[in-house]
Amino acid sequence: MRLLLPIALLIMQMGAPAKAETNRIPIKIVVVTMFERGADTGDEPGEFQYWVEREKLDQTLPFAHGYHPLRMNREGLLGMVTGVGTAKAAASVMALGMDPRFDLTKAYWLIAGIAGIDPADGSIGSAAWAEWVVDGDLAREVDAREIPANWKTGYIPLRRSAPYEAPPQDADFDQTFHLNPALVNWAFRLTEHVTLADTPAMQNERSHFLAPNARRAPFVLKGDEISASTFWSGKLLDEWANDWVKYHTGGKGNYVTTAMEDSGTLQSLSFLARAGRVDMQRVLVLRTASDFDQPPPGQTAAEALANSGLEKYSGYLPSLEAAWRVGHVVVAEILKNWRLYLDSVPGKPAK
Repeated sequence: MRLLLPIALLIMQMGAPAKAETNRIPIKIVVVTMFERGADTGDEPGEFQYWVEREKLDQTLPFAHGYHPLRMNREGLLGMVTGVGTAKAAASVMALGMDPRFDLTKAYWLIAGIAGIDPADGSIGSAAWAEWVVDGDLAREVDAREIPANWKTGYIPLRRSAPYEAPPQDADFDQTFHLNPALVNWAFRLTEHVTLADTPAMQNERSHFLAPNARRAPFVLKGDEISASTFWSGKLLDEWANDWVKYHTGGKGNYVTTAMEDSGTLQSLSFLARAGRVDMQRVLVLRTASDFDQPPPGQTAAEALANSGLEKYSGYLPSLEAAWRVGHVVVAEILKNWRLYLDSVPGKPAK
């Protein structure tokens, strides 16, 4: 009898979560943003505010085990703020994925936030759909003042002894995230002709750059991301980012945007997918350019860094607008045709 009682209690405890999960709220889309400035509505916006106001995310849900309260509308769109940086993003997304209130097994995930952009590929205010996201934090480093003369950088792949030493990565490191290319292509085709905001201040800023893409009016493109918690600036680090992404993707990826959180978010989603709680084939990353990742000719990287800051970026508000304007097209399409997309992911089947 003494043995049977603990076993019975254990069975009851194991059964309780299963019963609670039968009443989970089915979520169609999760919009993941990284920061908000002040309130969720009615003041100077961060990445979350336009989604809250324009998608009518009127229901606020407590989220004490995450960074910021959740917001939801009647159509099954759930919005979240992860907090800035890889650690907060990973923790908040994992917390949401394990939250017994929600059924996320069929949910699409749209990570939508601002970023720096490589002037070789795009202009401020532009919006880039990423197929590859590469972790820029997992590494070894030697101070640049002490590196051998034949080294291009002091940043070395983890468990390697020289820059870009083959093979690219160990199997036990999830340093490269390859999103469903069919879904990414579908999202790009759906949005490539979306008109993006432009301003005289942005026109003036991009006029100082020589690259043709940097001088273009804002546009929608496909472009890959490096995700690292260190905010960096300069032409040499831009070269590192391009090389790092090529190295870790076997030459398949092209660095376009630099952001902080997405490797953490995607790491959590990949673990949740292994547990059957989310579907990694339904994940999209959209980053919009608030600033260039380097200064124009004639300005130093240190000067550019000194002039950085949300309130100083001519592309800040337009990039927030672009994230919603482009992302909304995808969100609206999925919600409108949910019966089609419930069991069939858009685009051709991923290989």
